Amino acid sequence: MHTTALVITLVACIAIIAIGGRFLLQPRQATVAFGIAADNIRGLTAIKGVRDITSGLVLLVIWAAAGPGPLGWTLLAASLTPIADAAIVLTNGGKLSAALGIHGLTAALLIAAGLVLALGISV
Repeated sequence: MHTTALVITLVACIAIIAIGGRFLLQPRQATVAFGIAADNIRGLTAIKGVRDITSGLVLLVIWAAAGPGPLGWTLLAASLTPIADAAIVLTNGGKLSAALGIHGLTAALLIAAGLVLALGISV
């Protein structure tokens, strides 16, 4: 039963990565397949909001269940989000100050905290 659950989890992880890739490569089709119109800004912001909340909760669960070391590695992986957000801002006419001041700073903090926790560095 344990192996089956792990296989299902692995398949789900690969599927969600593929779905995320589709949103980047075929945004209109992916949005429609999600179930909302591609120009529905409220729907799109709701999607982002729920995923941001989930991202924060997952980090808290990892910390509570596995401790600071695994949390650190997860923070390093999670830093991809603000790095990508900065790139998205810059490639879509956004301000450099927002890309670096919000998203770049967030990425830097996640990386710094992640390294300290993952490597067990005492400061």
